[in-house]
Amino acid sequence: MARTKVLLVEDHHALAETVGAFLEASDYIVDYAADGLVALHLAVTENFDVIVLDIMLPGLDGIEVCRRLRNDARLTTPIIMLTARDQLEDKLKGFDVGADDYLVKPFDMPELVARIEALVRRDKGLESRYQVGDLVLDADSLEISRAGQPIRVSKTVFEILRILMREHPRVVKRAELERELWDEDPPDSDALRSHLYNLRQAVDRPFDTPMIETVTGQGYRIRTADQAAS
Repeated sequence: MARTKVLLVEDHHALAETVGAFLEASDYIVDYAADGLVALHLAVTENFDVIVLDIMLPGLDGIEVCRRLRNDARLTTPIIMLTARDQLEDKLKGFDVGADDYLVKPFDMPELVARIEALVRRDKGLESRYQVGDLVLDADSLEISRAGQPIRVSKTVFEILRILMREHPRVVKRAELERELWDEDPPDSDALRSHLYNLRQAVDRPFDTPMIETVTGQGYRIRTADQAAS
């Protein structure tokens, strides 16, 4: 999957820098607007996978921005509303004008990432839960487990495993993996090898039976214990 592009709309400069830096460190592409009018312009002139929209903005507030995007521009991009207010009335206003999700400040950054991932997958029609043998990946909670034991990996390694589990038992070619991960701008040739090494360290090394298989000259796939024994 190509990198997720986020429009962050937040007038509090320090908070915007903190959120933007965290999202970029999580491998998102982030664009930024500090007021409603700039947000409207960017949202309708560029393509974003999700919009993170603060309610309290100078000029047009987030409620009005969301209303115009939905009603006037007919934009269907998923929108997460942010606000320091936690009254039910504010949440209902946001949902009434077309917001898809809602977070009250202060919030944990990993929760924001999980909400973004869930909205993007839903918007693209992607499954959220995969299971191959005793290996389970939940894309909504960003959790992986094998034989009931939790596994922690980076965002890129998580995405590689999701692709391999989605395509199981098919062999996924190296070029196909690179295209889904990095679109038309892959990093150096050792990057995928390094990520696959980290994937094996997390998924295979602690267990008796390896599941990540390299098919020489073809690509990579997930295999179950039964397939490994055959």
